[in-house]
Amino acid sequence: MTKKEIIEEINQLKSDYVRIQSDLEKLDSVGGNTINAEKQLEQLENQLAMLNKELEEK
Repeated sequence: MTKKEIIEEINQLKSDYVRIQSDLEKLDSVGGNTINAEKQLEQLENQLAMLNKELEEK
């Protein structure tokens, strides 16, 4: 991956993270099941960490 591709991927993941976080807050406010959203956020956090590490190495 080029540096530009990594940055684009990071931006996309950040956008997904914000969307899922908003969904999670809505689910939580109505007493919905938040487990899947929490797992998705955790996966995104891991992906972001890996991409940020890769970006630092470039």
